[in-house]
Amino acid sequence: MAKSPFLLSISQDMRQKGYSLRTEKTYIHWIKRFILFHGKRHPLEMAGEEVRLFLSHLANAENVSINTQKTALNALAFLYNQFLNKPLGELDFVPASKPRRLPSVISANEVQRILQVMDTRNQVIFTLLYGAGLRINECLRLRVKDFDFDNGCITVHDGKGGKSRNSLLPTRLIPAIK
Repeated sequence: MAKSPFLLSISQDMRQKGYSLRTEKTYIHWIKRFILFHGKRHPLEMAGEEVRLFLSHLANAENVSINTQKTALNALAFLYNQFLNKPLGELDFVPASKPRRLPSVISANEVQRILQVMDTRNQVIFTLLYGAGLRINECLRLRVKDFDFDNGCITVHDGKGGKSRNSLLPTRLIPAIK
């Protein structure tokens, strides 16, 4: 489905301001949902009351988590405060009460069982993710020069938040990577 000219102009503005692609996609998603929730009315025709209704709907009817509601609020705050230059002011919406769901963690034995059924290439990738604490995108962007075999570390460039960092290189992977 093609984006409207309005949504395309928001995307273009976000790119000019240096927002990440993920932030752009997320904000466009919530702005689009906001517009559809209000019967495809243009955001210039709406203001704080409509934003309050939408955020309260997310908490009450859709039972979203606190962080999901905050993300929607941030997207709409960007839309009104920065893009439309029409500040929202004070919003008195119903806050979401669904608690954050803690991620489940797998045990070392479960990791070993997973590794046993993988081929060698995937074992190396999975062990890098698990053993070095890399995110998937960080692992996919690794280059040969990022591995420091002498010191047993990996340099991750442009990780989360655009920052670079060093991570430990699992010693059992060194022969497979070399």
